[in-house]
Amino acid sequence: MSFPNFSRACLRHALCAMLAGACLALDTGAAAAGQFCEPRKRSLESIRRDLSLAASVAQQLDELARRGTQVLLIARSGQDLSDYGLRYSHLGIAYRDEAALDGRGAWRVVHKLNQCGTDRSMLYRQGLAEFFGDGLHAHEAGVVALKPAIAARIVYRLKDDRLLGTLHEPRYNMLAYPWSGPYQQSNQWVIETLALLVEPGASNREAARRWLLGHNYRPTTLRIPALTRLGARLSAAHISFDDHPFERRMAGQIDTVTVDSVFAWFDRAGLGEAPLHLRRRPDG
Repeated sequence: MSFPNFSRACLRHALCAMLAGACLALDTGAAAAGQFCEPRKRSLESIRRDLSLAASVAQQLDELARRGTQVLLIARSGQDLSDYGLRYSHLGIAYRDEAALDGRGAWRVVHKLNQCGTDRSMLYRQGLAEFFGDGLHAHEAGVVALKPAIAARIVYRLKDDRLLGTLHEPRYNMLAYPWSGPYQQSNQWVIETLALLVEPGASNREAARRWLLGHNYRPTTLRIPALTRLGARLSAAHISFDDHPFERRMAGQIDTVTVDSVFAWFDRAGLGEAPLHLRRRPDG
């Protein structure tokens, strides 16, 4: 299995090269997670701000790498989720690939994206320019560095496309229930795959879920009224509620994996460092 590289046109070749040679337009299909799928016309200023953030984040991650950081969780804000008390919408796993760019090194991000207008998803390996270059609600990145002992065990495994696809379920549901059911959303793929990377015995989704339960992961409970659920289910192919327990669903309690819950879990479980919120530096 190999991951496609997805990008829209890159405005600045030099910037794209600096950000890990990410701008390889090999897939013209639309994909998204943590943002809306409706057609939109991006302004040059919006694209410039996205790429500027990516460049600044790359510099700040390089500084962390010089202090020994190899693997991070990295988040973006593709849409405004403040009504639900959430800061970020989409999560990936970033790692430092020292062999990239003829040995100069670069950051890569592996993550899962929904194919717009469908209930399907694919896995992607991208540079920071692509990860942040698809339209942001807020120009900041959230990062959590994995503990050095954990990072050292998994950093080389993150280059294995076949391994990263082990627990990928292409049936996508933006509000997938984390403890059972046939669907998988983007943030859920991240933590299930982390379970596999850390514990090779978690070689199927059921075992990964047991590992997450055993390490005290707690999903976010969203309050979504029945009429809102009905409207979402009828109008969006990538939203389902039939995998949620009936009693909780009827009470409007929808449990799902969010970036904010994962960041809180990493701190609680001692898996990572404190979250950092990275913005574009004035000189970036």
